[in-house]
Amino acid sequence: MRRRPHHMNWRELHDRVRLLREPSWFPVGLIVASCIPGLVAIGALVSDVVGSTSFLGSNPVKETEHFLGEWTLRFLIATVAVTPLRQVLGWNWLAKHRRTVGLFAFGYVMLHWIAYALLDVQFDWNDLVKDLVKRPYIMIGMAGLVLMIPLTVTSTKAMIRRLGGKNWSRLHSLIYPIGILGVVHYWMSVKKDIEEPAMFAAFFVVLYAYRIWKWQVKRSVKQPAAA
Repeated sequence: MRRRPHHMNWRELHDRVRLLREPSWFPVGLIVASCIPGLVAIGALVSDVVGSTSFLGSNPVKETEHFLGEWTLRFLIATVAVTPLRQVLGWNWLAKHRRTVGLFAFGYVMLHWIAYALLDVQFDWNDLVKDLVKRPYIMIGMAGLVLMIPLTVTSTKAMIRRLGGKNWSRLHSLIYPIGILGVVHYWMSVKKDIEEPAMFAAFFVVLYAYRIWKWQVKRSVKQPAAA
């Protein structure tokens, strides 16, 4: 008799996924892949300005700012997603790459700010102040950037030991308001075409909802134990 083909059920698939080990190429691949969007943006901008091409459309400076800002949000989402992915898939090896992804988020937000300050207002502080007053979403974006600085400074193992695990975790909870500020900044900047900022907002809502659910589960378990 011919054997029927074995169809893998969800439990078997989940167990196999959990057993997957970190690919040897992943650390280097993560860094290389994370650099590509920035190099593409810089290359396209230089080509448009110097070579009179039109990779970035009629307003290459603004398009570069938006492009880098969007990648900042993607890296923020990836940073917040590390813990849920690790818990759901069992890929504990992802945890050691969270710092790398977070540092790239900061790197892209700095490129985003430099593109604005250098190419848009040419480091004219009077124009910058006028923009902050006229366009509040710039101030919101600046607030998010400022909040990212202490997270970047304290991302090393030495700073974790110096601050202590609990204090370090409290400080790095700033990633949640930073994500909200980033989405609000993007939403206000596009005005009418809100499809993309709404998509980013949906990702953050799902990830934040997961964190709240895990916190509630952990709290409900602790309460009977304490009683």
